[in-house]
Amino acid sequence: MKTPGIGAGWEPTSQRLAWQAGLMTPLLLYVDAVTVPVPDLDTGMAFYCGALGHELIWRNEAVGQAGLRTPGSETEIVLSTRQGYEPDWKVASADTAAEVFRANGGRVLVEPIDIPIGRLAVVEDPFGNGLVLLDSTKGTYDTDEAGTVVGVS
Repeated sequence: MKTPGIGAGWEPTSQRLAWQAGLMTPLLLYVDAVTVPVPDLDTGMAFYCGALGHELIWRNEAVGQAGLRTPGSETEIVLSTRQGYEPDWKVASADTAAEVFRANGGRVLVEPIDIPIGRLAVVEDPFGNGLVLLDSTKGTYDTDEAGTVVGVS
């Protein structure tokens, strides 16, 4: 697949491309559904496909959208020139994910912090979209029959 052209506000550097060279799986693991506003589809795809490693599933110019695949699920990231967004994303490591965003023209709004199941960071991509990144490095919630959290394992 040809990488789309890079738009204004995001330029590749050898430091930024170093993450992609070592990328085993895409950075963002899953969400049920999400729409991500971008200034235009090519610029959005340059970042989400080119820098973060997501694969294009479909693109519809008539509605200003492109669907991108996430690993291990049927979730789609839908880049949009017409809609808004702010989801919670599962990542393998909140610390690593925050650094990838920082190294690729994004910003870290809240440095990684401990949460009961792992770590959490809040970042912003080069287009001004906020994302909550969390990992489950400490485990997942254990619940009782009523669904009340009783621990982490």
